[in-house]
Amino acid sequence: MDTLSSLDAASRALLFTDARTTSNFSATPVTDEELKEIWELAKWPPTQANTQPLRVLYVRTADGKARLIKHLNEGNRAKSESAPVVAVLALDTQFHEFIPEVFPHGAGLKDVFEGNTAKRISDGTFSAALQAGYFILAARSIGLFAGPMTGFDKAGVDAEFFPDGRFRSLAVVNLGHPGENPWRDRLPRLSPDTAVQWA
Repeated sequence: MDTLSSLDAASRALLFTDARTTSNFSATPVTDEELKEIWELAKWPPTQANTQPLRVLYVRTADGKARLIKHLNEGNRAKSESAPVVAVLALDTQFHEFIPEVFPHGAGLKDVFEGNTAKRISDGTFSAALQAGYFILAARSIGLFAGPMTGFDKAGVDAEFFPDGRFRSLAVVNLGHPGENPWRDRLPRLSPDTAVQWA
């Protein structure tokens, strides 16, 4: 493919200008197929050297939700209680093991990351954060609403769900369909005069 066509106005609105962060969800279920489709879309955009260090845990059972919610900041608990699914987005600290598979022409990068833990965690966290953004857009693209949050005890969540220490949680994302009064008025965004420079 030499060129990409652009999204129409309705598609841009779905992903960006009309999309909202949802705080209150309806009881409408989210299917396994929808959750699988989120990843099938989110896996394609770029990461450093195609390393793809993000891992996703979908929490949807009553037991799983109880185990998770106790680690959320108090002001965030009701949001996740109302969501049909909560995704825990985490960094795989050993993502470099897959480099020969996902970046075969640069397989030696695995050894670089093996020998430099600080670089591996720093670079991996950046790429996983990129993927977290892609994950939210993928959820929106299939008609789900997302409520991303970082207000939680990461060490507690990691001990609860990732006790071997390999994965480190970065964010939780509530997923579903909006309930009653799901959001406040939209907050302001910075203008190009503030945020954009030209050289």
